[in-house]
Amino acid sequence: MNILLIGSGGREHALAWKIAQSPSLSTLYCAPGNGGMQDIAECITLDISNHETVINFCRENAVDLVVVGPEAPLVEGIADALTDAGIKVFGPKRIAAQLEGSKGFTKDICAKYNIPTAAYGRFKAARPAKDYVTQNGTPIVVKADGLAAGKGVIIAQTVEEAHAAIDDMFGGAYGDAGVEVVVEEFLEGEEASFFALSDGISVLPLATAQDHKTVGDGDTGPNTGGMGAYSPAPVMTEDMTAQVMREIIKPTAQAMRDMGCPYQGVFFAGLMITATGPKLIEYNCRFGDPECQVLMMRLKSDLVPLLVATADGTLDSQMPVWHEQTALTVVLAAKGYPGSYTKGTPIAGLNSITAANLQVFHAGTQQKDGGLIATGGRVLNVTALGPRVSDAQQSAYEAIKQIDWPEGFCRSDIGWRAVARETSVAD
Repeated sequence: MNILLIGSGGREHALAWKIAQSPSLSTLYCAPGNGGMQDIAECITLDISNHETVINFCRENAVDLVVVGPEAPLVEGIADALTDAGIKVFGPKRIAAQLEGSKGFTKDICAKYNIPTAAYGRFKAARPAKDYVTQNGTPIVVKADGLAAGKGVIIAQTVEEAHAAIDDMFGGAYGDAGVEVVVEEFLEGEEASFFALSDGISVLPLATAQDHKTVGDGDTGPNTGGMGAYSPAPVMTEDMTAQVMREIIKPTAQAMRDMGCPYQGVFFAGLMITATGPKLIEYNCRFGDPECQVLMMRLKSDLVPLLVATADGTLDSQMPVWHEQTALTVVLAAKGYPGSYTKGTPIAGLNSITAANLQVFHAGTQQKDGGLIATGGRVLNVTALGPRVSDAQQSAYEAIKQIDWPEGFCRSDIGWRAVARETSVAD
């Protein structure tokens, strides 16, 4: 079959790498792809915002399935347009994608269906939002309601910080994402990511992961798009996974059906494992980045039948098989990220990374004049499999030493909590 994959990041390279292994694949198109995806797919230029252009490409090239990687096209309704045109698509329709597109939308569903989450308020003006902060105290979390590229969340330690964040959001600091603001309770515990597929009726748990959002070692500094991740998440035991499915994922799927917009795609639930159990922090309507990279490394099954079954409503026939090993990915970013950084710097040494337990997934790269250059903030994802987190961690960092990119940097402690947990158990 012919498949079109939309996106250009590390998540999409990991999906492309896994899709390319499927015996059912004829041709894989990636729009636009990146410098690493060119080796396994035909990278094309396509105006994703023009749905008719995408539909025409699919028809002209006999595309059997479209896989949408990032969230923005889904929130903008690309799945609706493709479905209406009779083209199979992996990814939720516009209303269902509001689970990520509007934090307030998701919080209201949680309230209605008794899904455990932080207490919250929704606001369209600064004054009542500030009053809510004053009434509830700090620490407290201030969120832009819409898509803000992972930057619209402020954990305020003081009332003054919270008020300043509210003013920034209503003042246009995050564009249209801040037209409405959600202020919510600060949750304490350990974060985890949980992934499940839904075909609108059946829900199938996939895997768990934990990521590192901040730029500095020890989980310090400003938030980024993610500096590394590992899977599975040790905190997500079998009992905890069953509880998340029962109390969070299945009620959400039911809510979408009740609203007349069944959810078909991947549920990416950001969780806080608190002293009283798991609570939903937020939903994403696509695979995580860099979590997708470790999930694809651990998935032994063919990915394509899972994607097709999700789109076809036949997910109850699928049972994915996973490597029992741990996968860990370390993100190499351009110096200065998440602030300003230089583009166009050369990268070398990737050809020396050949071990079977290693993959380098590209994000912000481009092939130019026979070489590879960095074109983004997060640039490479060095991903390893190992018997334990510490083994995968060691393999990934040994591979990074072989990469010649003086203008790049990475955290030196990805997986540190899990490694500490392993050490304490061994002791």
